[in-house]
Amino acid sequence: MRNRVQAVVRHVRPVVGRITAEAKLRARILIAILILSVVLAYPSTRRIGDTVQIVLPLAAFGCEMLNGRAAAFLGRFVLLEAGIHVPKSLLGDAKANLRPNGGEAGMPSGHTAAAVFGAAYLTDRCIANNPVARGSMILAAGFVGGSRIENGNHTLWQVLAGALLGWAAQRMSFRVFRRLVRAHCPRLRLAS
Repeated sequence: MRNRVQAVVRHVRPVVGRITAEAKLRARILIAILILSVVLAYPSTRRIGDTVQIVLPLAAFGCEMLNGRAAAFLGRFVLLEAGIHVPKSLLGDAKANLRPNGGEAGMPSGHTAAAVFGAAYLTDRCIANNPVARGSMILAAGFVGGSRIENGNHTLWQVLAGALLGWAAQRMSFRVFRRLVRAHCPRLRLAS
């Protein structure tokens, strides 16, 4: 019995090492992409926020493509976009929908929602075992929200609503969405 356990341990160790090396490489690539996007958009906080709010969801989409869950990601992203634009239309001229710079359609912050959505996917599904990479993605999403406030595009509450929406869109179960897709596109495989 002891020899069998030792044989299994010898067989499993190299596999675990490869997974760890792949996870480290994935985290390094994501951090490099994030740093590059900040460097290219520097010095404007507005441009950095605009860039990072695109980079985070795109990186998460790439990760989900590698994991075989791209269709589920895209479905959630479409629902996120609806969750961003429908309230802006419904709120109209309401005070909560007014931007600090005088514009309308401010509730919720779409930039923050997209950034948090991407960061939540990355930290949950792509770099879950790397605290440095996870922290970097979370800080990047937080920076996007802060840049929206600093530049007068959104209030704190609009940014917080966007962050909550982005997080919820990544976390919620999409049983109904999957059932609809299976009913109309039976060949399309959706993972959770």
